[in-house]
Amino acid sequence: MKEIRLDGDKMLDKASAHAYLKQELALPDYYGENLDALWDCLSTEASLMKITICKSEAIIKRLGSYGESILSVLEQAAEENGNIQVDIERDNGM
Repeated sequence: MKEIRLDGDKMLDKASAHAYLKQELALPDYYGENLDALWDCLSTEASLMKITICKSEAIIKRLGSYGESILSVLEQAAEENGNIQVDIERDNGM
C-alpha cells in the first residue's frame, strides 16, 4: 500500500492546492484540477493507497468552504473506493 502524507500548509489557494494534489497523488496529466476531476480520479483509483492529511485546519483557513470541499471529496472517494483510505488529522478542535 502506498502511503501519502499531504501537508495542508502547501495548499495556499485553489490553483496551488490542485497542483500539489496532482503531484503528491500522482494524478494523470489529464487531471482537470477541480473537485469533480479529483473525485473522478480517486473514486476509480485501482492501486491501494493511504492518504493522511496533516494541518487540515490550514486548508480550511486559507480556502474556506472550498478547503472543506476538498477534504469532503477525499473522504467521500475513500467511502466509494475500497482501495483508498483517508485519515484527516484535525487540530484545534476541528
